[in-house]
Amino acid sequence: MHSTLSEFVTSLGQAKAAELLGITQGAVSKALRVGREIYVVRNRDGSYTAHEMRPFPSQAKRTAA
Repeated sequence: MHSTLSEFVTSLGQAKAAELLGITQGAVSKALRVGREIYVVRNRDGSYTAHEMRPFPSQAKRTAA
């Protein structure tokens, strides 16, 4: 099962979501405020992990000397 961080927080509240993810409530609040694309996954053992979707960095083009 996975959900967005926003859905996870809506169902549990910021303090409980932060506790389950092992981070501070302030970190959860900031991630939501700036709109980070984070997905929360419930692991088989009942723990939770969060994964952020970010674009792969592009390589800078080299210029000919």
